[in-house]
Formats: sequence, structure tokens, C-alpha cells
Amino acid sequence: MGRVLFFILFALVSLNGGEVRIAAAANVGYAVEDLIKEYEKIDPGTKVRVTLGSSGKLAAQILHGAPYDIYLSANMSYPRRLYKEGAAATEPEIYAEGVLVLFSVKHLDVGKGMEVLKDRSVTTVAIANPKTAPYGTAAMEAIRRSAIYDEVKEKLVFGESVAQTLSYALKAADIGMVAKSALYGPRMSRYREGINWVEVDRELYSPIEQGAVLLKRAEGAKEAKSFYRFLFSESAKDIFRRYGYRTR
Repeated sequence: MGRVLFFILFALVSLNGGEVRIAAAANVGYAVEDLIKEYEKIDPGTKVRVTLGSSGKLAAQILHGAPYDIYLSANMSYPRRLYKEGAAATEPEIYAEGVLVLFSVKHLDVGKGMEVLKDRSVTTVAIANPKTAPYGTAAMEAIRRSAIYDEVKEKLVFGESVAQTLSYALKAADIGMVAKSALYGPRMSRYREGINWVEVDRELYSPIEQGAVLLKRAEGAKEAKSFYRFLFSESAKDIFRRYGYRTR
């Protein structure tokens, strides 16, 4: 009898288990894995699926009807646009603030900060596409505010997202301007602050306020609403901080 009850309960949980589909900026990739693991402790019956990409491209997909429930952007402008155009059920909220870093696997003096980009030994500088990726916008802003744009503009190579930009910095470019959160993956543990990477002066770029919205198609979905609320919990903030973000 006990085994029969167990299987009945298991079947009920399986039937009631929902699914949440998230479109997330590439820089959130590592943190979101831990967010899902933490959330599963609260709601083990809900399956959370994540698609990573550049904020701009994901927003465009959503506007064209892509079936996502929650959107995590690397800035606030795309979530605001989705809300303004009726694709979001909630006003945008800031879930974390990103940090921009200079990163190189080569023997460069990253301690020089932005000035290192002017070195003769630096021939390629990888940044995310400033037209679609907020970290690219921040990188370009930092370059211009440092008054080095004319000296480095021919060195710039553009990644589709901050994840692709990191790949360039690891394999092809001399240095990259990437999200600090990208340095927390398993393969990145060998790289050290002050040797391979350094934070870009915060005065050189506008705060990278990363915004989230619950999308219109999930307005009546309790599972999506539950995960969305979880994103702003203290346990979620702890996870974001562990991955190089600042939280409020």
C-alpha cells in the first residue's frame, strides 16, 4: 500500500510540475545555473529552461513572438521597450548591477587600466557589439571617456555577445572588455585579478543596471511568477554577488 501511495503522489507531482522558459543575457549564464539549483529546493516540480544570448537579439525574438516567460537583460532599456510595447506584464526591475573588466591571457600590464589598450603589443581589443550588447555599450563608453578612442578604434573586434567576446579574448584577441561575471566559470579559475584582469574604473561608464520583466504570455502562470519573485530574494542576491555582480 505504501508503494502504491508513493507512485500516486509521484504521478501527481509530475502532472502538476510546470515549466518556466527564461531568455537571459549571456553574462548571466554561470549565475543562472546556481539560481535554478537554489530554486529547485523551493519548487522541485518546476522545470526551468534557459536560453542565453545578447540582450538585443533576445528582445527582438520576444517582440516577434518567441515563447519565453521571463526576460533577464544586461540593461534596463530593452525591458523598458518590451513593457512599452506591451510584451511585458510587469514594469522592469533591477536584479543586479554588472561590472566591466579588462581581461587578457597574455603578459600585459592590466594594472595600467584603460591605458594598456594603447600599447603597441596590443593589436586587437575584443568588445561586445555596442548596438545589441549592453556590456559593449559600456566598453565603448569607457574607451571614449578615457580619450583613447582614436588610438584604439582600428584595434576593435566585436563579439555578438559578452560570451563570444570572452571567447575572442581567450583565443584570438590580445585583450577583451568583458563582464566580471564571465570570469567565474570553471575554466576561468586559473586567471587572477591584477595579473589577467582588472576592473574598469566605474567612473568611466554608466552603471550597468540589469533588468528583468515577466513577459505577457506568463501573466497567468504561477510557476513563472514564482521564479520571477525569487530573482529578487536575498538568496538570489547572494548568488549574484558570488558571480561578480553588485546588488541593492
